[in-house]
Amino acid sequence: MTAQPPEPTPRPVPSGELRASHDDREAVVEQLRDAAAEGRIDLDELDSRLEQALTSKTYGELALLTADLPKPPSAAAENLPLLVLKGGMYGASRGPDRWEVPGHVIAHAGVGGVSLDFTRVECRLAEVVVEAYGETSGVTIVIPDGWATDTTGMDPGFGGIKDKTTPDRLPGTPLIRYRAAGRSGARRVSRPPR
Repeated sequence: MTAQPPEPTPRPVPSGELRASHDDREAVVEQLRDAAAEGRIDLDELDSRLEQALTSKTYGELALLTADLPKPPSAAAENLPLLVLKGGMYGASRGPDRWEVPGHVIAHAGVGGVSLDFTRVECRLAEVVVEAYGETSGVTIVIPDGWATDTTGMDPGFGGIKDKTTPDRLPGTPLIRYRAAGRSGARRVSRPPR
């Protein structure tokens, strides 16, 4: 009886190495054409990027072509209900279980704080606006790899802002537009723990 070698364990593929579809490439082509029409890129750069988009094989290759371009706001976000979370004395959270992501979230930390965990949601919106009001405690947001945040619209107040994410954003993933008013609580944006 001969010993069989163990089956190799498949390694998880990083999201940037996942294969892109025709629809993924077409979405990037449309975004590039819109950017050229808005004057964000010139025609020579458009031609170069279009050629790269049509031959891209992975999400990571596509993401590089649009990394310096803003994504247009989604019309669908306006039709979704507003989610308001109030931390109060004991805190409030949404996630890590699956939940429906609206286009606009308002988080009042209160004393107990608010936590928003987007790691297990399926969000088809281009953008989600999160308004964070730190008050006594803070507001914490956890986003999955491939998503990106924009914290430029934030007033750090006394608590400050801690953004532990990277600007790497995969095509088809939402941008979390994080807005906040000052006061004492800290606002944090991070990736899930490994």
